[in-house]
Amino acid sequence: MKTKREDIRNIAIIAHVDHGKTTLVDELLKQSGVFRENQEVAERVMDSNDIERERGITILAKNTAVYYKDTKINIIDTPGHADFGGEVERVLKMVNGVILVVDAFEGAMPQTKFVLRKALELQLPVIVCINKIDRPEARPDEVIDEILELFMDLDASDEQLDCPFIYASAKAGHAILDLTDDPKNMVPLFETILDYIPAPEGDPDADTQVLISTIDYNEYVGRIGVGKVDNGTISVNQDMVVVNAHEPDKQKKVKISKLYEFDGLNKVEVKEAGIGSIVAISGISDIAIGDTLCSPENPVAIPFQKISEPTIAMQFIVNDSPFAGQEGKYVTSRHLRERLFRELNTDVSLRVEESENADSFRVSGRGELHLSVLIENMRREGYEFAVSKAEVLYKKDEKGKLLEPIETAYIDVPDEFTGTVIDKLSQRKGELQNMSASNGGYTRLEFSIPARGLIGYRGEFMTDTKGNGILNTAFEGYAPYKGDIQYRKQGSLIAFETGESVTYGLFSAQERGTLFIGPGEKVYSGMVIGQNGKAEDIELNVCKTKHLTNTRSSGSDDALKLTTPRILSLEEALDFIDTDELLEVTPKTLRIRKKILDSKMRKRGAK
Repeated sequence: MKTKREDIRNIAIIAHVDHGKTTLVDELLKQSGVFRENQEVAERVMDSNDIERERGITILAKNTAVYYKDTKINIIDTPGHADFGGEVERVLKMVNGVILVVDAFEGAMPQTKFVLRKALELQLPVIVCINKIDRPEARPDEVIDEILELFMDLDASDEQLDCPFIYASAKAGHAILDLTDDPKNMVPLFETILDYIPAPEGDPDADTQVLISTIDYNEYVGRIGVGKVDNGTISVNQDMVVVNAHEPDKQKKVKISKLYEFDGLNKVEVKEAGIGSIVAISGISDIAIGDTLCSPENPVAIPFQKISEPTIAMQFIVNDSPFAGQEGKYVTSRHLRERLFRELNTDVSLRVEESENADSFRVSGRGELHLSVLIENMRREGYEFAVSKAEVLYKKDEKGKLLEPIETAYIDVPDEFTGTVIDKLSQRKGELQNMSASNGGYTRLEFSIPARGLIGYRGEFMTDTKGNGILNTAFEGYAPYKGDIQYRKQGSLIAFETGESVTYGLFSAQERGTLFIGPGEKVYSGMVIGQNGKAEDIELNVCKTKHLTNTRSSGSDDALKLTTPRILSLEEALDFIDTDELLEVTPKTLRIRKKILDSKMRKRGAK
């Protein structure tokens, strides 16, 4: 018989990027007494890896738990970027309600819509938290209207429309139920969670069922499955069977060796756990997302939706440039293979395939950000490799017609730049679906555009809008191929010989276009050192020095003025490279190069 477990609440915090989810979790942790009074706590304590902290984004969903008035509240902090949307969808299976965080100025954004749709489809109750109400330009009343409109667009039921609204400043650590209230602390939010989010229910006497929703990985214990106990109890040393709704033949006998629950930021070992508890289980080597752990007497899998398919792919190749192995610690194909396959332990939206060439691996992911985060992580760990230009993954329909992934791009730009943006995206086969005035002199544009039309566009977009535009994308589906797109209108400037760049050589080179390097940098033949102003590639000698004669002294070199080179970030470099180029990635340097370094061979290949 089903019963409710009143001493637990399971919630997920969902929102668009940068609306303050992680900071809100920080405050809930602080105010529930997880940290001692005098304990030093890092900001955004849930964003545990370096890239998450630097970029201020959450990449992996994180679990934590706080206590409030004898009730344990399990909280899952989820990512906001579309590239990590797969994380959000699965996490919602573990919870009984969500807190939707919305910025009091920005209002409803594309990702707000994406995550809210998922929550409503699963019939989850929603608490709307209007965050950052202390921003000077906050407009909470208008934002509430926007959110209610969004609920109606997404066909919310009457109960879902009747959701509580809370106004908060996660940074200042307070929440209020009414804008006229006096802000003190987070108690109003805690109270709303207890009142409005239903307690988990299940049958404590039935056979055990636990659906694994996320995977954690730890070098000491290997894979750790995290999920919610739906029925029965789970205990250490219990014999169980692993089954999966999408693989009817799967039946594997296992034994539970260690069981943990979450408490604050720690995992605490427990002997057993009952319905509604969120548990972590270690000791099952190949446990996967979507597996259900059941009692052997009655193995019934719990259904779950499939993980979203990758839409773009890149080749990861062993570095074979003249400077290979000078900076990296891990450089061989064995190292590269091992590292990429290890990533599959935790990242379910990633695919890695081996090719006929042992030195090259095809890696597919959800978007450019998804893959660039992996590249950045690997170079920090000391890996050295090369990657090719991202390409989209096509499909065929029943009649054999080519289908390609289409994205919806939501763009907020200052009014004066709308013409440029519409023009550029139309050239990239984008179709304008909607155009409306946004607040503060901005226009919101909505495009339907092939995913390949967005590859390499972000850098250009930032230049075109002088850094003031905001571009968000969401995957829409597959549609018939829209025709060829010309990507880059300019060619590359290529180094002619191996050596060290000197001012004299760079001075004559800079008249041809924009340089990516300054003097005193090591270059090799076939390396791309800049962008040509015209369409073709040009080879230049940037290592040449001036021939000295009796009448000219070497001192006159000092008068040559070089313009500052354009230093490309990882994303900009990935955007820049063309189909016949590679990006060489080492722990210290990023170099763009031609696939074929030898200029004679390159010209022959071009013919």
